[in-house]
Amino acid sequence: MSAEDTKPKTEESAIPKPPTANVFSMFGAKKEKKEEPESESSKPEDKEAATTSKKDDEDEVAEEEEANVEFTPVVQLDKKVDVKTNEEDEEVLYKVRAKLFRFHADTKEWKERGTGDVKFLKHNKTHKIRILMRRDKTLKICANHLISPDYELKPNIGSDRSWVYSVTADVSEGEPEAQTLAIRFGNKENADLFKEHFDNAKKEAAKKD
Repeated sequence: MSAEDTKPKTEESAIPKPPTANVFSMFGAKKEKKEEPESESSKPEDKEAATTSKKDDEDEVAEEEEANVEFTPVVQLDKKVDVKTNEEDEEVLYKVRAKLFRFHADTKEWKERGTGDVKFLKHNKTHKIRILMRRDKTLKICANHLISPDYELKPNIGSDRSWVYSVTADVSEGEPEAQTLAIRFGNKENADLFKEHFDNAKKEAAKKD
């Protein structure tokens, strides 16, 4: 046995050394990452300043993009358009809502002409009274004739709110045309009021004849 073998081991050589990173990697452990010190640009104060600067830049771009542009309307809405109804020289004596039907002799059946307001109109100069009725929404004329002393309202069979009468010259379609009409109201009271004004108009027409 040599002198070195017989030399006693020192205390330092008896303590095992701590494992290195290579040893940890052998057993699947991850190498501990060293935390990097925050740079000056990553500080909250710097981030807030960068955001504010970016927002100011965007505001400046938005202000540059805004332009004062004036648009002139094609149509001047302040100008009123006068619509002629040919009723300007007439006085409304009575108006009521009704539904109008016309009898077609060729097919022997009644067909609806329209629903809307029927009016008794008296001309301010001639004092003649006519019946004018327009359809709802479209306002298209479906009855337009003077009241003659020869016209007579007859009760519609089976109804106390409807009348039937014939006219010699209705001009709702443009040309004077003889027609047989039936007019129906919402209730008996309106039907009676219509007959009252119709009979009064007949009397006025008889005076002028």
